[in-house]
Amino acid sequence: MKKSIFIRRIWFIKIKALPILLCIITAIITCCLPYRVDSRVFKPINSVATVIYDMQPPHEGLPHGVPRSCNWATKPRIGSAAPGTFTAMTAWGQLYEASEGNPATNTRVQIRNIRAYYLSKKDKKWHLLQSSVRVEGAAYREDFVGDIHKAANIRYESDGSISVKAGNGYNFHFWPPSRASINRLDVMGMFTTVQARLVVDDFNKPDDRHKARYVLSQGGDYWLHLTARWDNWTTNKDFGIGKFKYVTTNWKAFNVITLPFEQVKFYPPPIQ
Repeated sequence: MKKSIFIRRIWFIKIKALPILLCIITAIITCCLPYRVDSRVFKPINSVATVIYDMQPPHEGLPHGVPRSCNWATKPRIGSAAPGTFTAMTAWGQLYEASEGNPATNTRVQIRNIRAYYLSKKDKKWHLLQSSVRVEGAAYREDFVGDIHKAANIRYESDGSISVKAGNGYNFHFWPPSRASINRLDVMGMFTTVQARLVVDDFNKPDDRHKARYVLSQGGDYWLHLTARWDNWTTNKDFGIGKFKYVTTNWKAFNVITLPFEQVKFYPPPIQ
């Protein structure tokens, strides 16, 4: 009889302790799970090391159809670091077939999240000038001679971005929807960035992204003012052209920055 009562008490203690045990387990899972999920979702695509790398020669791949005499054909470079009398700017990028050719016929390049910042002389902080998921642009002659261009092969993606193709003597030159005003006396540095990856063109056809040879470079221009029209480089001038890098199936960041490497480490730009 005493043994039976003892066993019942043990089971009563176990049953009573079970909710407490479940609460402890739930708390552990609740604390740990969001951290793991967030670390995957919010892991930055870009980094300060990537920004510095994108301004170091040479290019990963050469852009098709660009004369080697161009000072940006084989390596990144800083252009006009100071805006001078120019009062506006815009980020831009350029997508090319690689010089060795692009055998992929069922691959597009998705482009998103173009942004521009300037480093202020006054407060030594980076300030956002432009930010857009979607870019605009056109297919320009690869050597840009005569500003010859036509409508690009653009597809609008579900996340608000676009995907494009380039080739047959034309690149894809792109920029945000509108320019941004700048205080020309307060500019210590400029930084622009964009993201791109390879995507399938027609899902009813074989995926040939492994054959794709696209290279992309990020840049930026100063403009005379917000609505100035292009006039043979009298109304605009670039402040830099970044490294041409191969576009891959994973999202990759492409950057240009006008600061020297040691200042990039001291004044790291915003990373997305």
